[in-house]
Amino acid sequence: MVPLLGIPMIIWVASASAKAVGFENVIVATEDKRICEVVQEFGFTAQMTSPDALTGTDRVAEVARNLGRFDTILNVQGDEPLVLPEDILAIAQKHREVPELVVNGYSAIQGEEDATSVNVPKLVMDDAEKLLYISRLPIPGSKDPSSDCSRAAYYKQVCIYAYSQNHLSQFVENGRRTPLESREDIEILRFLELGQAVQMVRTSVGSLAIDTPEDVQRVEVAMKARGLQTIPGLQR
Repeated sequence: MVPLLGIPMIIWVASASAKAVGFENVIVATEDKRICEVVQEFGFTAQMTSPDALTGTDRVAEVARNLGRFDTILNVQGDEPLVLPEDILAIAQKHREVPELVVNGYSAIQGEEDATSVNVPKLVMDDAEKLLYISRLPIPGSKDPSSDCSRAAYYKQVCIYAYSQNHLSQFVENGRRTPLESREDIEILRFLELGQAVQMVRTSVGSLAIDTPEDVQRVEVAMKARGLQTIPGLQR
């Protein structure tokens, strides 16, 4: 709900998603009536979900059960106002190529981003860019005490996901968060703990999520630098 250049953050995310998949294919899943009302005020579709949903993915699974049969369900997290439509499409395309896998985005941590921040999930992958682990701590680690994590090569999660409906059904089937998912508070870990492989896709550099109030000004500066002063054609 936080305003970014005068427009609620969720509307920036919904508009970018609409550019990727079409206005009619965007659904904002929320348990908050205030978010639902704002989304509808701007003309988007919103669906109220259970307040008991454990994670955003559980919330998406709830909506997906009522959609009919789709090969790919995309989840774009609502705190990614700088998400690019082309990155959404790239993740959708990768899922079409490997429908047996869950797909997630990642990018390099650069510039002023802090690899030590617990608000930024860091990840490690194998040579095929399949996810090995993701943590709120800086990984990979080093036994060298002089290692400077601020200058090392770290990758962060970008919260665009693609799943099949079967993936989502398996995700919610046991009705609880898995041990590592709970400890790290990172929902993609549930898939790994259930034995489901996750394919990572590198996205554009510059995606910035808003995790704290302090992030707002930094993101607004980045938006202005991209020329994102408003959303063309947006009406309320």
